[in-house]
Amino acid sequence: MAVKIRLTRMGSKKKPFYRINVADSRAPRDGRFIETVGTYNPLLAENSVTLKEERVLEWLAKGAQPSDTVRALLSKAGVLAKFHDQKFSK
Repeated sequence: MAVKIRLTRMGSKKKPFYRINVADSRAPRDGRFIETVGTYNPLLAENSVTLKEERVLEWLAKGAQPSDTVRALLSKAGVLAKFHDQKFSK
């Protein structure tokens, strides 16, 4: 089973709000997911991103692949650098 960390669209028309979910890659975008690990609001000036870092790091360690957009959000938040250091410091 391929697991992805990707965005799920919430909110109303013309006012998107996204949840960062861990889901099976075969599931639809707004369909079934395993766990919610954060949120992303692109409408705010600072592009508000909230993350459960320890859960994200745990899923990355288990082999979950982030989508391109989520990868950019994680690297901007510094989570991918932590994961890289954690993985290769052993």
